[in-house]
Amino acid sequence: MPRELEPAVYMMANRKNGAIYIGVTSNLPGRAWQHREGATDGFTKRYGCKLLVWFEMREDMEQAILREKQLKAGSRKKKIALIEGANPVWRDLYPEIAAG
Repeated sequence: MPRELEPAVYMMANRKNGAIYIGVTSNLPGRAWQHREGATDGFTKRYGCKLLVWFEMREDMEQAILREKQLKAGSRKKKIALIEGANPVWRDLYPEIAAG
């Protein structure tokens, strides 16, 4: 039976206060793994964004995409505040989601 979609908006970073990438996916563990391994070319590979520092699950993909657009339109200061509100030390959250 196929796995149910689990829409999520997420942020990857290369270090605390470093480069930040915002994305949306229906498979957060798989997508975060791709970023960590540099499996696809693009921003995260170029800047070494391998740390999953923030994520938010959504009810459906439409909501996730709208939230992603909202975050991308916001200031860097707001992005950092969002990360630090939930993850003050910018700890890599990937081990927590990969195990589940």
